[in-house]
Amino acid sequence: MTDELTARTYEEAGMGRSLPRGTRPAVLVVDFSCGFTDPVYAAGSDLTPEVHATRVLLDVARGEDVPVIFTAIAFEPGGRDGGLWTRKFPTLAQLQIGDRTEEIDPRLGRRPDEIVIRKKGASAFFGTNLSAILVSQGIDTVVLCGATTSGCIRATAVDLMQHGFPALVPRECVGDRAPGPHEANLFDIQAKYADVVSAGDAIAYLATTTPSRIGDHT
Repeated sequence: MTDELTARTYEEAGMGRSLPRGTRPAVLVVDFSCGFTDPVYAAGSDLTPEVHATRVLLDVARGEDVPVIFTAIAFEPGGRDGGLWTRKFPTLAQLQIGDRTEEIDPRLGRRPDEIVIRKKGASAFFGTNLSAILVSQGIDTVVLCGATTSGCIRATAVDLMQHGFPALVPRECVGDRAPGPHEANLFDIQAKYADVVSAGDAIAYLATTTPSRIGDHT
């Protein structure tokens, strides 16, 4: 947990103000693929509570016609297209194209019309067409779920801010391999990049918004 001195220092710096919430959200689920949610894999860990909490949120989003977008990391065999990342973090090379490690965790109940973006970097924006997808659907707010809090969630939260998309991060719907990095990064995300909220808050927000599908926005 963050100590009082740190919290006071951030507050005195004017950090942590809330962002405006729009009326046309999407849910972005980052890297809840089997390679990250199944501890049998070296890069994975047991994220069962976070996956279950995300499924509850997704079912509400689907009932409200809120778009759901997934990402998954996958490389060519041996991670030869992973650049420096697979040198720094070699077990990521086990996440391979066409392998079970790339599959979205089945407990999330992904539907055929829900987009899956393959990525090879931490941010869901890096080297992908995520920004174009969000713009084409008229999205003005993103509910960000997935793994890991200290890695791809943080990187994506930073880029959501930099691309002009206010983001909510339901704390029960993001996870990491260890509690220290998880809590520290939630604190920093809240301070600088997005609004860290409860899953209940995010669900209540989704239930009051305007449906947005491909082709709706002109």
